[in-house]
Amino acid sequence: MDAILECRALGKRFGATQALENVNIRIEPGRVVGLLGPNGSGKTTLLKLANGLLSPSEGEILTAGQRPGPASKALVSYLPDRTFLPEWMGVPQLLHFYGDFYADFDRAKAEDMLRRLGIPEGQQIKHMSKGTREKVQLILVMSRAARLYLLDEPIGGVDPATRDYILDTIIRNYNPEAAVVISTHLIADVEQVLDEVVLIHGGHVVLQSSVDDIREKYGKSVDGYFREVFRC
Repeated sequence: MDAILECRALGKRFGATQALENVNIRIEPGRVVGLLGPNGSGKTTLLKLANGLLSPSEGEILTAGQRPGPASKALVSYLPDRTFLPEWMGVPQLLHFYGDFYADFDRAKAEDMLRRLGIPEGQQIKHMSKGTREKVQLILVMSRAARLYLLDEPIGGVDPATRDYILDTIIRNYNPEAAVVISTHLIADVEQVLDEVVLIHGGHVVLQSSVDDIREKYGKSVDGYFREVFRC
C-alpha cells in the first residue's frame, strides 16, 4: 500500500539548532495518527514540512509519493495551532474564500457543521471567542476532500463538552483513502480515535506503533505510556 506521508532520514535545522534529525516514518491511508511529544520536540516543525511551509535540511518528505510543491499542497488540509483567519471576515466570506481557493471544498458539509455547533453565519471573526474561532477553522479544514489532514492542537482551546463532537467530526468527515495526523498534548482525550502514534522527543522519533500494540506490550494506555516515557 502506498504511503500518504513518508519521511526518509528527514532533518530540519534552524541555524545552529537541529529541530528534527533522521526522522523515518510512514503513514498509510485510513489511519488516524497521534503525533505526540513534549513542548519543543519538533511536532509543529514536522507538520509544517509535511505541508510544504518549510523545506527539509536533510532527507526527504513525500505526500502521496510527491515531494513538496503545488501538487502535494493540493492534497493537504492543514490546521495550524494558532488563529489564521482574517478578523474582518464573517462566516459567509470564509465559505466563499475556501470555495474559491480549494477545488475540493464541500460548502454544504461546512454549513451543516456550523449549524450543528450553533455558529451564526453573520458573525465576524473578530467578534468570536477563541474557542469559536478554533471550531470554525477546524470545520473549514475538515470540509475539504484532502488526502492528508494535519491538525495541530485541534481541541486545545475548546471546552470538554465540545471535544467529543470535534473528534467525531474529524472521524466522520475525512476521506477513508486519506490519513489524519493529530498533534496534541491532550492524549487522554484523543486516544479513543487513534489507530497509531508517533512519539517524538528532541527532534527524534522515539516510537511509531499502533495503539493496540502499546496496550498489549506495555499494559498501559497511550496516555499512561507517554507519562512514563516523558516523566519529568
